Amino acid sequence: LRSLAGPPSPPALAPPGWRAPVDCVRANELCAGEPSCSSRYRTLRQCLAGRDRNTMLANKECQAALEVLQESPLYDCRCKRGMRKELQCLQIYWSIHLGLTEGEEFYEASPYEPVTSRLSDIFRLASIFSGMDPAASSKSNHCLDAAKACNLNDNCKRLRSGYISTCSRELSATEPCSRRKCHKALRQFFDRVPGEFTFRLLFCSCKDPACAERRRQTIVPSCSYEDKDKPNCLDLRGACRADHLCRSRLADFHTNCQATFQSLTSCPGDNFQACLGSYAGLIGFDITPNYVDASTTSITISPWCSCKGSGNLEEECEKFLRDFTENPCLRNAIQAFGNGTDVNLAPKNPNPAVTALPKSPALPDDVNDSNTAYDSGVISTCTSLQEQGLKPNKSKEQSLCYSEAQLTTDVMPEQKTFTDPKAGSSSRHRESRILFLVPILIPALGL
Repeated sequence: LRSLAGPPSPPALAPPGWRAPVDCVRANELCAGEPSCSSRYRTLRQCLAGRDRNTMLANKECQAALEVLQESPLYDCRCKRGMRKELQCLQIYWSIHLGLTEGEEFYEASPYEPVTSRLSDIFRLASIFSGMDPAASSKSNHCLDAAKACNLNDNCKRLRSGYISTCSRELSATEPCSRRKCHKALRQFFDRVPGEFTFRLLFCSCKDPACAERRRQTIVPSCSYEDKDKPNCLDLRGACRADHLCRSRLADFHTNCQATFQSLTSCPGDNFQACLGSYAGLIGFDITPNYVDASTTSITISPWCSCKGSGNLEEECEKFLRDFTENPCLRNAIQAFGNGTDVNLAPKNPNPAVTALPKSPALPDDVNDSNTAYDSGVISTCTSLQEQGLKPNKSKEQSLCYSEAQLTTDVMPEQKTFTDPKAGSSSRHRESRILFLVPILIPALGL
């Protein structure tokens, strides 16, 4: 598949003068080796302990410590998501920056190193999977294909099976699952499995409700996402900011997905990878976002919260919620990945940013298209290429391969697979690209 995708794309050029920052664990070690920095850092930690920001800044000794540390490696340090000492790194970062920004900023700067690379290789793979056979593409469930691809990778299959099992385990009649353990297992999956698998599960494109419901069920929402009552969004944000890891992931999401009209894609730096990666980083916390329904005509993302009871903070609450529900950067990034069209592959004069169409009615509550309904080893031997029409090897596993038509009929007998008529022009465009690639792909496939 990597050979089909073509040569890897070079990383995006970093801004002039930019250099990778020192991670905060290393910066702390450097500070500890310098008596002046070390003493000031201890002073600042004492200043922050049990005091609010205004009290701290009123103390001259605390002010002096903060001023000195702003000139040290600690002030410019950053962390890498998934690094071995990530939590320790983030604790060090916020020990400096909480004294500067607490209570002042609606959006906080990300403590993570900026993403300077692109996802062109993965976008090309998504394009190949969705357009290899135009006739089969209209019937294919790309989210099911993504699950099969994950099951063919030992690490992805193991961690995915782990979180599905944990999040689906009922504890009692009143407690359907352990939400805390479910979130931990989800964080491990999205932190330890490469984006070429996790992104395809989260952002697969869908043309029928069965596929869209499978996409919505990716994170087992009955445990990880939904709850009896929706909390107020500002309360949810406040609880997230009280935890260093959740606070960091939320700040990273705002940094990389905050809609801007100064770019073609509405994303900062036209970087889809950074936005999609920071979205995935929010999964596994109480503020976990997800698709609100199985609509195939629009993409609406939201955390499980509402702005009821916000009082005089309702405007601020609505602003926070719209960063998910009405975010053109996030929506364009998801749609681009599903269509296999990274920014690097876009035409010179791209169409304006895609806007959401009116939502179609949600599926009935009794529709069951959960991960466990299809997977758990049943379809692990089927590949996306087999779904495209290639015959599987003669073996006992052959009977375990299901077509999308069978799945749609079994799970949703009243639903029929259909193709969105508005997708015709994009399908024709993909067909022309595939015809262009045929002379190149045939030798590579050995046909």
